Amino acid sequence: MPEEEEFINQLLNPKTQNEAFKKLLLAYQKPLYNHIRNIVLNHDDTDDVLQNTFIKVFQHLKKFKRESKLFSWIYRIATNEALSFISQKAKKIGISSESLQNKTIDNLKSDPYFDGDEVQIKLHKAIAALPKKQQLVFKMKYFEELKYEQISEILGTSVGGLKASYHHAVKKIELLIMAN
Repeated sequence: MPEEEEFINQLLNPKTQNEAFKKLLLAYQKPLYNHIRNIVLNHDDTDDVLQNTFIKVFQHLKKFKRESKLFSWIYRIATNEALSFISQKAKKIGISSESLQNKTIDNLKSDPYFDGDEVQIKLHKAIAALPKKQQLVFKMKYFEELKYEQISEILGTSVGGLKASYHHAVKKIELLIMAN
């Protein structure tokens, strides 16, 4: 992918870096916001994590080995930042990540940036009951409509494993929603 190589070179070149980083922000800000929001669920927290993600991308760009696509590398950083944020926030207030997630879901109704209804909240509660990896796979596939190959690069898991995780997640969610 020569275009991506050229873009990465522009990001690394001090003369073209600022302009290239502006392009990167424009291209990734909205999709990354949605990705992070699907993980942390809260608008303000999402903004914080998004900002930290771009800072990390900028700081570590020189270490990018180009073994994966830039897209995958940036999404991996965003995913790790979001998961770390949840973990740290839960630890700060002395509860588990799962409890924090459920508390955040309960507060979605009062979030002015959440435009879902009761069905959406039920779905989020069902997703929260899944193991972390299944949550991530389901959210990336269902909400963000990423391809299995993209998710595979981001999470470092085989496509077959992801398909199985997604299938199990869908079945569990169906059961949980039917039970409520």
